[in-house]
This record gives sequence, C-alpha cells and structure tokens, in this order.
Amino acid sequence: MSTEGRGAGPAAGGTAGPQVSLVIPVYNEIECLPALLEEIRVALEPGGTSYEVVLVDDGSSDGSSEWLDRAAAADPRLVVVHFVRNAGQSAAFAAGFRRARGEVVVTLDADGQNPPAEVPKLLAALTGGVDIVAGYRATRRDSAWRRVQSRIANAVRNGLSGETIRDTGCSLKAFRRRFLVDLPVFNGMHRFLPTLCRLAGATTVVEVPVEHRPRQGGASKYGMLNRAWRAFVDLLGVRWLQRRWIRYEVRA
Repeated sequence: MSTEGRGAGPAAGGTAGPQVSLVIPVYNEIECLPALLEEIRVALEPGGTSYEVVLVDDGSSDGSSEWLDRAAAADPRLVVVHFVRNAGQSAAFAAGFRRARGEVVVTLDADGQNPPAEVPKLLAALTGGVDIVAGYRATRRDSAWRRVQSRIANAVRNGLSGETIRDTGCSLKAFRRRFLVDLPVFNGMHRFLPTLCRLAGATTVVEVPVEHRPRQGGASKYGMLNRAWRAFVDLLGVRWLQRRWIRYEVRA
C-alpha cells in the first residue's frame, strides 16, 4: 500500500482514542462537506458518543482540501489525511483505517447519500458477538438503470464469494477495528470489506435497513464502464484469495 501523503501515519502517542471513528473518502465534494459534518455532529453528540471523523482527501482539486483543513483547525474531532494525488476509494479507506483510533470504525461516503443520522442505528446493532453491521438501502434513490446494475452485481458477487450481503454497494457499515488492521490492500478492496474481514476472523455479520438519499451535490465518480468490469475482475481475485487463505491455530 502506498503511504504517500500528509498525515497518513497512525496516531502518535498512547492517548486514549474515541469510541468510534468515522472514515470518509473525499474526492471533489466541497458542495456536500458542510452539511455532512453538521449532520454527523447532530447524529452523534446527543448520545454522548466520543468520536472522530477521519476524512481522506483523495487528491481533490475543487477546494475540498483547503476547506477540510480549515474545518479541522476549528474542531479537534476532525482528522484530515491528504493524498498527493488521486489514488481511489480503496486507497482512501485503507489510509483511513490505518489512521483511525476508535474500537469501532464506521464507513460512509461524502456525497450525502448515506445519512449520518443512520450511524447510531449501526452502532446499536454492533453489540454482543456481532463483528460487522452492514447497511442496506431499503429505498434506493438512484435511477432504474443503476438499481438494475446493483442487483446484478450483488447476485454475481455473492454467488462467487459465498456471501449473502444483500447490498454490497452501500457504504454505510460498522466494523470492529481489529478486523480492519491487517486487511490485504488492493484496488477494489472497498467492495469486499465484509468478506475480507471474515478472512481476518470476523464471524457474525448483521444487516440493517438504512435510508438512501439523492446525491446532495457534485457529480458521481462512477459509471457503468468503470464499475462492472473492474468489479468482476476484483471479484475473481477475492475468490482466489478465499481459496488460498492460510488458516492455522497455535496450540497453547
């Protein structure tokens, strides 16, 4: 994994971290950022949850980088990681996981389609022996063509990987951080996080319905051509990894 960028290393010192780390890739989302951070505050402050927001600037060129630095200077709960150049969503999540300090890590997108108000629902479901909570979009706010693409992709992905996740494209997920620490890192990794965490030892995954909204601003970074074929190739790689994963236990 490339560590090129500013602030990409782990937190310095041994101070106690927050309960929850929200990890959010940001790529040219300046129109969405003010409302996103305010919604996170409104969602988490009333419950008394200690949290940090790790915002990974993936080489933005629209002013997002500068805006994030100003916001972080005013709020110590915001942690900004800057990539020197665009590296993609998987790299952004990998860098965010490395920087996160919370025992629970929540992932979501910066475009506002994942309402931060749903985060407490994920946290409430991450109890007992639950290792991962995966949100699924109960009502999609995308075009009919995009919904068809997602249904086909989910069916193929689950069929080849042996998973049963109903909405792998929903970024709203909560993980126990220990399963994210040593994940294999590759382009496309973000599409298979529950599967990769299972390889790392996670056993129990629950799914909860979450709201889905239209994009709050900016433009989508994905289309049919840069989703379907790349996702299928990545899937074949994950299938290979599942079959070749080394498992062993050391006797006490």
